[in-house]
Amino acid sequence: NKFPYNTGHIMVVPFAHKGELSDLSDEEILEMWRMVADMQSVLDRTMRPHGYNLGINLGRMAGAGVPGHVHIHIVPRWNGDTNYMPVIGGTKVMPIALGDLYKQLRRSMSSGKKHR
Repeated sequence: NKFPYNTGHIMVVPFAHKGELSDLSDEEILEMWRMVADMQSVLDRTMRPHGYNLGINLGRMAGAGVPGHVHIHIVPRWNGDTNYMPVIGGTKVMPIALGDLYKQLRRSMSSGKKHR
């Protein structure tokens, strides 16, 4: 995600441009959720978060950044990751540059057993 909510925020997006869950085939839905599980494993190995938020925003009013294209957000969370910076300062502190984290995640994907 180019504009992550949190460090390690990943979006799982199908190749097909479909706007509703009901538009996806059973195979596409299964593939997306398998990828979510695989990416959670990669994040576990790489970043060791304490938990996750998983979300699907459908439609612009629901916060979909890419309206008309179903996607699943995987947001790793840590104890204490919400602090005064976003609340008072209106900004988020990311402890690692996106490019560096991308390289770490790619290495972890390559070494993982479950990656498809």
